[in-house]
Amino acid sequence: MGLSEKIIYHKEFGEIKMIKSPRAKNISISIRPFQGIKVTVPFYTTFSHAEKFVSRKETWLRKNLDKIRTAEGNLTIFDDDTEFSTAQHILKIERTDTGEPAVKISGKDILVLCPVSIDIKSKEIQDMIRWGIEAAWRKEAKSYLPERLGELARIHGFSYKKIFIKNNKTRWGSCSSKNNINLSLHLMRLPKHLIDYVILHELTHTVHKNHSRRFWKQLDKLTGDAKTLDKELSRYRLDIY
Repeated sequence: MGLSEKIIYHKEFGEIKMIKSPRAKNISISIRPFQGIKVTVPFYTTFSHAEKFVSRKETWLRKNLDKIRTAEGNLTIFDDDTEFSTAQHILKIERTDTGEPAVKISGKDILVLCPVSIDIKSKEIQDMIRWGIEAAWRKEAKSYLPERLGELARIHGFSYKKIFIKNNKTRWGSCSSKNNINLSLHLMRLPKHLIDYVILHELTHTVHKNHSRRFWKQLDKLTGDAKTLDKELSRYRLDIY
């Protein structure tokens, strides 16, 4: 760990990672499920100043850590009886007597082969199952999202350069300075009206690069009530399913 990072240990919250960033203008705190607390610190701000900032934010941290721990409890732990499906695929777990664990997309099935000698709740098998599910979502996303993006852009008079679909677990979507649209394959977990909301949100960024009043005014015209849809979207977590 270099001079740009520091780990502190809080008596109540445990490990807190501090990272200096040349792009940061202010100290900020983020909490993500299973990743703990991260403090982003402007490059010329001291870590000791950042620690004092954390101390002032203890009430906020306590409140939001409770929400994160609740979210972590909603993570699916897959076993032989778990029923799970995407829009077009169904998870099927088959126990085998021999061989190595494997996963593949077979028609409309996410087929997981798990030897009886291996605990299905082990990290190896849980990660493998999630890989299969995300492969199915990627396939569905590539089939649906580019066409829907193009359709909404034509209807509302937007233009963009390229579309990229990624396994992004921090943002549903983003728009680059060159008007390239990035969409997370995890959009396929959302109801279609929220998929449309995210796409329209990013298309609006081709015109307004920040979340200004003009941005929200235009997005309101497109969606009817952008802030309500944004609040509904916030009930879903990219990294929890």
